[in-house]
Amino acid sequence: MTDRAIPNAAALDDWRKSSYSDANAGSCLEVLDNHPSGVPVRDSKNPHGPALLFSAPGWSSFVTAVRRGEFPS
Repeated sequence: MTDRAIPNAAALDDWRKSSYSDANAGSCLEVLDNHPSGVPVRDSKNPHGPALLFSAPGWSSFVTAVRRGEFPS
């Protein structure tokens, strides 16, 4: 699997804040649903910066691992 980056994430519309983001805006992750090339993910504190573009299966595996608590805090 090759993950890619989108240089200017602000060029895309309809970002949503991840339900796993910090409520105090300290660690905010935004995801763009229904993108034709995969799942773009960006840091909400840097909306004009890059976004990573994950494959749908790769992103799904990551979210499943987070829900299972497989990453130490």
